[in-house]
Amino acid sequence: MSASVAEQEGPGGFLGWVERVGNKVPHPAMIFLGLIAIVIVLSAVMSAMGVSATTEVVKPADTSITETYDDAGSSYPSIERGEDDPTPEYEVVTETIEVRSLLSADGIRHMFTTVVQNFNDFGVVAVILVAMIGVGVAEEAGLIAALIRKMVQVAPASAITFIIVLLGGISSVASDAGYLVLIPLGAAAFVSLGRHPLAGIAAAYAGVSASFFVNILITPADGIITEVTNEILGGVAPNAPDLNVTHNLFFSIGSTLFTAVVMTVLTEKYVEPRLGTWNPSERAADAPADHVPTADELTHEAKGLRLAGIYTLVAIAVVTLLTAPPNAPLRNPETGEVFGTSPFMSSLLFIISMFFLAAGLGYGRGAGSLIGSNAVIGAIIKTFNGLGGLIFLMLLIAQFIAFFNYSNISAIAATSLAEQLGRADIGALPLLIGFILLTFVLDIIMPGVIPKWAIIAPIFVPLFYNLGIAPQTLIAAYRVGDGPVNVVTPLMVYLPFIILLCQRYRVTAGMGTVVSMMLPYTVVVLIAWVLFFVGWYLIGIPLGPGAPVELPGG
Repeated sequence: MSASVAEQEGPGGFLGWVERVGNKVPHPAMIFLGLIAIVIVLSAVMSAMGVSATTEVVKPADTSITETYDDAGSSYPSIERGEDDPTPEYEVVTETIEVRSLLSADGIRHMFTTVVQNFNDFGVVAVILVAMIGVGVAEEAGLIAALIRKMVQVAPASAITFIIVLLGGISSVASDAGYLVLIPLGAAAFVSLGRHPLAGIAAAYAGVSASFFVNILITPADGIITEVTNEILGGVAPNAPDLNVTHNLFFSIGSTLFTAVVMTVLTEKYVEPRLGTWNPSERAADAPADHVPTADELTHEAKGLRLAGIYTLVAIAVVTLLTAPPNAPLRNPETGEVFGTSPFMSSLLFIISMFFLAAGLGYGRGAGSLIGSNAVIGAIIKTFNGLGGLIFLMLLIAQFIAFFNYSNISAIAATSLAEQLGRADIGALPLLIGFILLTFVLDIIMPGVIPKWAIIAPIFVPLFYNLGIAPQTLIAAYRVGDGPVNVVTPLMVYLPFIILLCQRYRVTAGMGTVVSMMLPYTVVVLIAWVLFFVGWYLIGIPLGPGAPVELPGG
């Protein structure tokens, strides 16, 4: 058996074990169905055992109010408060939380009557659909791929590694474009410069995947994770302000640039020298040639990019007119602020989606790849068709979170763990580092950003909130742990594509080639990124606009 066949069919050691175990992991939908069943049974068992937790909570003190029915034509009472009524005071109340059985009569009624409402209240689905309108049109028109090609072409040779890695990070706004367009382009760009194509693949793959959940842009994943967190946070601290999609923007931008520098240095100082000089004879005899755009394609692409820029500028001008002037409709009507609590911030994800839509429409018109309303609507429908599996997964996640919260298991677990950790007094930072490492390990068998967060957030968001750690800080830690192992886990869906791409330039390449090439990125990026996170936390730099690293009073 050849080395390449052996590497693909039966890699040994720890990674081989991970692959064999990972291949037996069922579909995420089945995982959440199983989790729902576990929560149902566990709630009944814990309720029968009388499991409870006692904790102190802060609640508004009782306030007397007067109901009147003086409003003409109204069947609802009014509430009168004296002009000099003081602001309601808060008091500390001792509260006992008991497990509620989902197999009791009340629990069964709750499950049967709230399935639709649970899904309806789960704002994640709406976020996905709105965000993907613009991104889907831009990707279907070919704008994302054209931008990547153009930026690689104009990049100076000395900066090509950094540009490819950075573009990989940015491409996570439309992940397919990053994997399917940028990685092959990385190899081709390195070959054109007389460098090793596998180093180009490694740099692009690391850029796309090792820091997947950070970007200099707001991505659809940001909106989804934010909505999931707000759903959970509402059950922990109903009066706490909701997070918005910019809660990690500063940290995300900083992380994108920092990890790009780390991966660039690692590529040029270690990975590429280790690969040695590439010999074109290593290429497979039947390997497909790298696609070189024709002059006609380049002409259409250039026209498309020009129109995309014009359409985007028009969209920016419209938003500016709705935001910049005093008393503009997207400013806070009371304070006049643009950032913080304002219609502009609340609609930011929609605005970004519309920017992508405008750019996609301009590119499609200029390049001739998306002409007419039917083509545009077809692109949106095609994008939505591809979301069917994710929407079904969201349906199950909504039920899991709702049932978990109803049972009070999450509240009791978080309260008990918080008390134990509080007594241990080991500090917030070691806990956050531990959470990063836990996320890192989980990512080996569950690379998906959203399913993994949906499983661990119901426990850790309440736990860390009760310990005084802000949700945005927990999400920042999650970003650090989520990415580095993506490039080596056998469960990465694009791994077979990466192997085939490597075989185009080295016929003997297999899974072992890819894992050994990418493992340094996993180790170095994880260590460097954790240190970056620690420094950010200790300095106390806000994670985003109005998003401090600690809760107020923490």
